[in-house]
Amino acid sequence: MGAENPALHEQVHTLYSDHHRWLLGWLRTRVSCSHQAADLAQDTFVRLLGAHQTGNPLPSIREPRGFLTTIANRVLVDWIRRRSIEQAYLDALALQPEPCAVSPEERELIIEALTAIDRLLDTLGERPRQIFLMAQVDGLSYVEIGRRLGVSVTTVRKHFIRAMASCLQQLDD
Repeated sequence: MGAENPALHEQVHTLYSDHHRWLLGWLRTRVSCSHQAADLAQDTFVRLLGAHQTGNPLPSIREPRGFLTTIANRVLVDWIRRRSIEQAYLDALALQPEPCAVSPEERELIIEALTAIDRLLDTLGERPRQIFLMAQVDGLSYVEIGRRLGVSVTTVRKHFIRAMASCLQQLDD
């Protein structure tokens, strides 16, 4: 949001000053903590700026609250997904036979990695994702996956390869 693009700076400033309070109230009704709502509101404007780092001004916005609601909804979904992943990780740690001592930094890195994996898996189709998880997480063979899903081993192999290629492509990007 530097001086190199005063038009974008002005648009975001106007959106922020005219609608930040409303957005904060909208988010407050969806999360139980006013501090979290404030963080999500800020994340909404950060995401807006990040999407327009190319220096281009925002398109003409006829419904600014609808526009902000769309972005805030995406931020909220990401936050909920991250919280869910974090809770699943903490639950898995609690099931360990010995207490696992993980530093806050390590914990944050693990949760970031799990969130990235979740986003990556979300880009796969339902069948490739299901086959990939059955093979990688459950440790099932192609034969067992095929039997459980009622498909041929060739189909399982094809979907697994497609899923693995997609994962590798995402990692390269």
